[in-house]
Amino acid sequence: MKDKVGIVMGSISDKKTLEPGLEILKQLDIEYELKIVSAHRTPEILFSYAKNAVDSFDVIIAAAGGSAHLPGMIASLTPLPVIGVPVQSKSLNGVDSLLSIVQMPGGVPVATMAIGESGAKNAALFAARIMALNNNNIKNNLNTFINNQTKSVLETEVV
Repeated sequence: MKDKVGIVMGSISDKKTLEPGLEILKQLDIEYELKIVSAHRTPEILFSYAKNAVDSFDVIIAAAGGSAHLPGMIASLTPLPVIGVPVQSKSLNGVDSLLSIVQMPGGVPVATMAIGESGAKNAALFAARIMALNNNNIKNNLNTFINNQTKSVLETEVV
């Protein structure tokens, strides 16, 4: 295991969506590499990244908006689990991105999260759960995160 997550976004504007997920990975002490890779503007870089990802990462999180081909293209080129995060777009509020990522043909799976920042958080947690299968430190950190989340809810007072 590499104990590292590869995180790609279609453009720098997608970083804001990913930031809550990056914070969770930091809390869980999971190393990651963040990179801009565009399915349409840098296809050769995309191919190289996806083909070589297995040498560097355990899981890939790919965020994209609009036509959102990035997660699916990466999934078609690597045996690693790919988690897609639809980025909210101006024209259709991210529904276009969601449908583009979730509607993969059989044989090319992408685990698709919710649109936007909630999706980024869940992508980080889902990556951690995958990695926790083979890493006790990540498993312990994840269990602590879950317990703290539960405790926070239980301690919330309703007035």
